Amino acid sequence: MKAKAKIQNQENLFKSRLDQILNNKHPMFMLANQIDWDFFEKEFGEYYCEDNGRPGLPIRLMVGIHYLKSAYDASDEFVVYTFLENPYWQYFLGFEFFQHNFPLDPTSLVKWRHRIGSEAMEMLLRELLETAQRMKFLKPSDMHRVTVDTTVQEKAIAFPTDGRLYNKGRELLVEKAKEEGINLRQTYSRLGPRASIMQGRYRRASQYKRAKKEEKNLKNYFGRVLRDVERRLTVDQLPEWGYLLEKCHRVYKQKRADKNKLYSFHAPEVECIGKGKAHKKYEFGCKVSVVTTTRDNWVVGIQALHGNPYDGHTLAGAITQAEIMMDGVIDTVFADRGYRGHDYEGDAEVHLAGKKKIPRTLKRWLKRRNAIEPIIGHLKSDNGLDRNYLMGEEGDRINAILAGCGANIRKVLRAILFVPDFIKGKFDQIWQVIKNIGSGKLTAQMQVA
Repeated sequence: MKAKAKIQNQENLFKSRLDQILNNKHPMFMLANQIDWDFFEKEFGEYYCEDNGRPGLPIRLMVGIHYLKSAYDASDEFVVYTFLENPYWQYFLGFEFFQHNFPLDPTSLVKWRHRIGSEAMEMLLRELLETAQRMKFLKPSDMHRVTVDTTVQEKAIAFPTDGRLYNKGRELLVEKAKEEGINLRQTYSRLGPRASIMQGRYRRASQYKRAKKEEKNLKNYFGRVLRDVERRLTVDQLPEWGYLLEKCHRVYKQKRADKNKLYSFHAPEVECIGKGKAHKKYEFGCKVSVVTTTRDNWVVGIQALHGNPYDGHTLAGAITQAEIMMDGVIDTVFADRGYRGHDYEGDAEVHLAGKKKIPRTLKRWLKRRNAIEPIIGHLKSDNGLDRNYLMGEEGDRINAILAGCGANIRKVLRAILFVPDFIKGKFDQIWQVIKNIGSGKLTAQMQVA
C-alpha cells in the first residue's frame, strides 16, 4: 500500500515506551531522530499499490533494516534475528514498544530490493549525506574536493576452473533431465565426481599430465551428456531448455585465450579482472568506482560497473553521481595514474598522483589521495563489498550502494560517540560569540555560551 500519514499509537498502560527506557545519548538513538524518514515515504511511496494484494511493510522498517544490514555486514537472516535482541535497533526501525516477534521474514528484504531497484536505492546514500550535513559532521566546504578510485567487488562463486565448469554443466543437465522425465543413455553420476576430485588432487601434487587427462575425461563426459540431451528433446521442449543449453555450449567451446568467457553457471555476469595484485592475480566479479571527500573520507558516490571498463572512462560517471548525491558542484578531483587519458570534460580540475611542479597546498591535498585505499579496505572488510551474494548485475549495483551506506553510518555513529556534547550543541553559539568579540560587540550571547 502507498505511504500514508503517521498514526500515533495509543499509549499502553502495561508497557513502557522505548524512548523512556533507552539511553537518549546512545549513537543509534540519536541517529534515528536525525534521519528524515518522511523523505523515504515520499520517494518510495510510488512503488507501492493501494488496491492490490497484501498491505506492504512500513517503508521505515525496510529502509532501516537495510541500513543496519550494511553497517554491520550482516546477512538478511542475521539482521532479522538480531532485531529481537537489540532494543536500540527496534527504536531505530520506528517501533515504540519492545517487540517479541519477528517483524518480517528475511525473504521480504529480497523482494523489496527487487521492487525498489538500484536507482532508487541511491536515495539511501543521499539521505545519509544530508543527515551528516544537518548534524554538522559533513561541511559544505569539504564537498568540493573528492578522491576517485576503483576496486573489484568479487562475486560469491567458487574459483572457476575448466574441470569444475565441465562437471557443473553435466550435473545441471542431468538434474533437469530427471525433472523432465528424460532417460539419458548415461549420466556419469559416479565417474564425473571422481574425475573432478582426482583432477584437483593431481594438480595439488603437481602431477599436471594426470590432471590434464582427468580434465579431458570431464569434458568428454560433459559433451556426451550434452549431445544425448539434445537428441532426446522435442521441438516443444527446446524453448524451455534454450538458456541452459546456450550456457553449456558456451562453456564447452570456450578456450583459454578467449574473451568474455563464462565463469559461473548461476552468475553469468561475472568477469575476470586483473588489478596487478601480487597476492591475487585475478578477481572474479565486477569493477566498482568509489568517490570520497578528500578531507574526511565520506563516501559520496559508489557504483558497480560491468564490462571491465578502463578506469579513465569511469571518471565522468563517478563525478556525475557524486554531484547528484551531494546536490553540489565538485571543483577538484584527485585520482591515481590509472586515470591517465580519461574522457572527463567537465568543469572540475583533475589531478593525478605523481604530478610534478605543483603548488605546495595542492601537493598536500594530493597526498591525501592515498587515504581512499584504507576506506576501500574497510568497505570490503566491514560493509560486505568483498563478497557479493546478491543475484545478477542489479544485485552487484545494490550491494555496492549498500556498502557505501554502511560506511557512512559507521562514520556518523563514531562522530556522535566521540564528539563532546558541548561542541555539538553549543558550537554555533560559541562561534557567534567569537565573531562578536573580534568585532568589539560584546552581547548577552557570552552569557548564553
